[in-house]
Amino acid sequence: MENQNIEDKKQQTSPLSRRHLLQWGAATLTLGPIMLPRSTLAAEATSPPLSRSQSAENSVSIPHSMAQGWHDLPPILARIKAPKFPHRDFTIADFGVKRSGEDASQAIKQAIEACHQAGGGRVVIPRGIFYTGPIWLKSGVNLHLADGATLKFFTDPQKYPNVLTRWEGIECMNFSPLIYAIDAENIAITGKGTLDGQASKENWWAWKQADGTQVKQYSDMKKLMQMGEQGMSVAERVFGLGHFLRPNFIQPYHCKNVLIEDITIINSPMWELHPVLSENITIRGVQIHSHGPNNDGCDPECCRDVLIENCIFDTGDDCIAIKSGKNNDGRRVNTPSINIVIRGCKMLDGHGGVVLGSECSGNIYNVFVEDCEMDSPHLDRVLRFKNNAVRGGKLENVFMRNIRVGQVSEAILTVDFLYEEGEKGPYKPVVRNVYIEQVTSNSSPRVMYIASFKGAEIDNIHFSDSVFSGITSSEVMSTSGTVSFRNVVIEPKNRPQGLNSRLPAQGW
Repeated sequence: MENQNIEDKKQQTSPLSRRHLLQWGAATLTLGPIMLPRSTLAAEATSPPLSRSQSAENSVSIPHSMAQGWHDLPPILARIKAPKFPHRDFTIADFGVKRSGEDASQAIKQAIEACHQAGGGRVVIPRGIFYTGPIWLKSGVNLHLADGATLKFFTDPQKYPNVLTRWEGIECMNFSPLIYAIDAENIAITGKGTLDGQASKENWWAWKQADGTQVKQYSDMKKLMQMGEQGMSVAERVFGLGHFLRPNFIQPYHCKNVLIEDITIINSPMWELHPVLSENITIRGVQIHSHGPNNDGCDPECCRDVLIENCIFDTGDDCIAIKSGKNNDGRRVNTPSINIVIRGCKMLDGHGGVVLGSECSGNIYNVFVEDCEMDSPHLDRVLRFKNNAVRGGKLENVFMRNIRVGQVSEAILTVDFLYEEGEKGPYKPVVRNVYIEQVTSNSSPRVMYIASFKGAEIDNIHFSDSVFSGITSSEVMSTSGTVSFRNVVIEPKNRPQGLNSRLPAQGW
């Protein structure tokens, strides 16, 4: 995903051009809700070109190969390599923070800059509790939280300047994520410490209540969707202060070689881990416990070559949700999520264990899930596809094996094409080539909940070598194609005796 040099063909009438709004320099100045490069204040300054991710009109499809089975997994894993960093530490104590309980914002910023300028290393948060505003990572920097370290993020929206970001699959200028990077390479967040977003019903979560009422965010959400549908320039989609679109927690945007390892995340404003337009990503040993509204655990969006392993997800929404942009804006960027590997994870509470969609207009290909455990009365599904005739994405080549399910509250497999707008759109939703094998489940209402409509495509769904016990409800099936079973047991919780069937004790 290399940057492309392009000409900015559209000049804005505002003194701040789209290019200025979307390009960030090393030195910045805060003016109101938008963080601007100092160079925008100099009349003679020239701006560097936009990266591909920053140019709406110049998105380019990336060639990709379609996986046929598990034999395609080893080459993908061979490409995913965690970045390495020089043995060089920059502790925040060296930049003025001496005691637990202090505001470490400036010390972290200075340590990151020093580490970056030195050629890379670790920025170390020592044992203790420290407070901070948004953290912007730079190339070569590993933000390392020592065992016993906690970073608590301020909840005052004024501390979060606008950056180029995505909000539910649509590009815009909005509050900086709590930890953010753009156009960076070789970055990491590691260590046994805790990241606490401090979100609650008294601050970020109040913008959309946990009971599902949308309160303050609704009008801004609708406005952003309209902007995306109308093709408005991203630079003109300005939210932030005075608006109510919550920031995500961690967002590498158009980055390469990313590692997130061993940290614990709690109390996120919205989605927890949200890499966008990035590649070669390793997420390992992370624990997420956050039950606010839209608190998805890990949402790779328009990403390539992603490994999520040995993590624990205990969330207020989907545990893992793979995405690729929403509606017309997703088709404009036109970049799929591809080669996503999930293994050795434990899913507790959540709307779904592994989910594709609903922001999937750029398509999703080649998802491998293995050796996971899913078990909670508050976990709705094991594998879920969310799509509709407005999204219109293709979700295909999904391979799942060796999954242990205690209980889920809806189904092992859910395909929901009636999600939100449902059939009210011109784009054909597709789910095909799904292989589910070696799954054991102790309790679920049903194996399948498949809801679709005429003209949609659901095809080539295979179950094999699996046992589904404790089934309590009938299957829900609406599909245009084939669903097959091989060596599968579906055992109801209360097994009825066959009519006109004699038991051995009755003497046949």
